[in-house]
Amino acid sequence: MTTTTTGSDFAVLARRITGAGLMRRRPAYYLVRLSAVALMYVGGWTAFFVIGSSWWQMITAVFLAVTFAQVALVAHDLAHRQVFRTRRPSELAGLLAGNLGVGMSYGWWMDKHTRHHNNPNHDDLDPDVAPEVLIWAAEAAAGRRGLKGFITRHQAVLFFPLLTLLSVSLKVSSVKALRDGTVRRRGAESALLVLHAVGYLTALLVVLTPLQAVAFLLLHQALFGVYLGMTFAPNHKGMPHPTGDEDFLRKQVLTSRNVRGNWLTDVALGGLNYQIEHHLFPGMPTPNLRKAQPIVQAYCAEIGVAYEQTGLIDSYRQALRHLHEVGAPARAEHAAR
Repeated sequence: MTTTTTGSDFAVLARRITGAGLMRRRPAYYLVRLSAVALMYVGGWTAFFVIGSSWWQMITAVFLAVTFAQVALVAHDLAHRQVFRTRRPSELAGLLAGNLGVGMSYGWWMDKHTRHHNNPNHDDLDPDVAPEVLIWAAEAAAGRRGLKGFITRHQAVLFFPLLTLLSVSLKVSSVKALRDGTVRRRGAESALLVLHAVGYLTALLVVLTPLQAVAFLLLHQALFGVYLGMTFAPNHKGMPHPTGDEDFLRKQVLTSRNVRGNWLTDVALGGLNYQIEHHLFPGMPTPNLRKAQPIVQAYCAEIGVAYEQTGLIDSYRQALRHLHEVGAPARAEHAAR
């Protein structure tokens, strides 16, 4: 997943970043990270089988929710070829992480995410801001009726509760993409998704009582969705929506928001807290993003481009404020009836 540009401002920045050695691979880092995530995955399921039929498994569900989100973040890095240089090992590892690991079509998500990177926050071209359950542009809020209208009017309040359904949404979208034939490796992806589903449900039904199995599934999948959604929500929500005429650097910087933090923030968000640097250089290994940040920020100040950076809590506050403002036309329309 690469992006090319001829913009002169970006070319200057790219030379500085390359000169600092920040586009070089970091195999040792990814060996440690992938090993740690794999250990979490295997360890979580081992604990699940050792504990057996017990309500203590709700703790296991929480741990595995965090683990699944970390696996998904690894799949994200694989899609951008941050881990492996070539497509084949990246794709193979991505299928194992996405389809088999967490039950999401890697091919579908990669296509969707590529379109997002090419036109972030663009009302017509970015699938992440397309009007679906949530509305990110005021123009799309008017005229919604029934349940959709209710959600639009109250979407700021409902945002985090709706994230509990994100895992289900990913699975439904994956199945639709496979059914429509829009995924390149349809057979392999379908087989891995079925294997994940059968293995997951069999483990729950064999080890747990029916009531425990339902509780585990609901808690695990809900928290997985909330965690995954919270890693992506701060990045673009509430930021400007471009027209598409901007040059590459401005299109990426002005639509993105960084989140300040420490090493724990880096780990929890998988490096996506450096969203500006990631969008400018999607192939940059995650540990290099922190080093690139002061270079990019200084260069943006040099050429007069706004560089948005805030704390984690404030990033969610801005996103929720934007959702509330976007829902205003729907609330006004409802009140006028």
